[in-house]
Amino acid sequence: MIPASFDYLRAASTAEALALLAEHGPDAKIIAGGHSLLPLMKLRLASPSVLVDVARIEELSYIRDAGDQVAVGALTRHCDLQRSALLRAEVPLLAHVAGAVGDPQVRHRGTIGGSLVHGDPASDLPAAVLALGATLVVTGPAGPREVAAADFFRGFLETAVEPDEMLTEIRVPKMEGAGWSFQKFNLRAQDWAIVGVAAVGPQAGGGIALVNMAATPVRAVAAEQAVAAGASVDDAAASASIGLEPPADRNASAAYRRHLASVLVRRALREIQAR
Repeated sequence: MIPASFDYLRAASTAEALALLAEHGPDAKIIAGGHSLLPLMKLRLASPSVLVDVARIEELSYIRDAGDQVAVGALTRHCDLQRSALLRAEVPLLAHVAGAVGDPQVRHRGTIGGSLVHGDPASDLPAAVLALGATLVVTGPAGPREVAAADFFRGFLETAVEPDEMLTEIRVPKMEGAGWSFQKFNLRAQDWAIVGVAAVGPQAGGGIALVNMAATPVRAVAAEQAVAAGASVDDAAASASIGLEPPADRNASAAYRRHLASVLVRRALREIQAR
């Protein structure tokens, strides 16, 4: 459980972080809270030769009103998302999900950007940004570019962020009072979800996203389409896992995850109707 040796560099600005990534190439990795990268390094599943610490770049930690969106800096901590009055008023799903991540120690250290760039299908926040139809701003040598959340997660622990880029901002549409729900089934309160669901009502686009139901964070497209077509809650929930290949592990079989997805989507849709 000891990582391979590496050099440690601390960046004071976004520009400096990008310069360090360019200088050291693909073997350099960004670290902020460390909850995603360090476990991989301890298991020798990742062995970067250089770590670029961006945790103290204050310009990337903020929550701002941006008209019909809320702009969130990539280094904003989970606890700050949870406590934000702006998010609780305009994007309550995101504030709630941030408060369900791990335990207080994780929430006070982990960042939304780190969670999203890690791209773990068992993480909660990727499902939230998928359901909300967020836009992610990725900055590199050529400047910033926008990536839709639906296009951001490309494979297992693989995202649209290139080795010489970093995620700098998440732009989340305001929910305009739409109903929402977050459902998570796990063995213990602080465990990764065996299956989870983040969903919003039609006023916010009707997105339904699933946790731990594929190799990437994923939307329940069949269930979304069923709801949009006027299907009943039960019928829409029954289609939650259509087209998906959930993993099988010691915690749950693929069949059990399909069952859980239907149950949790049903609960989510009913809660949205009740709000």
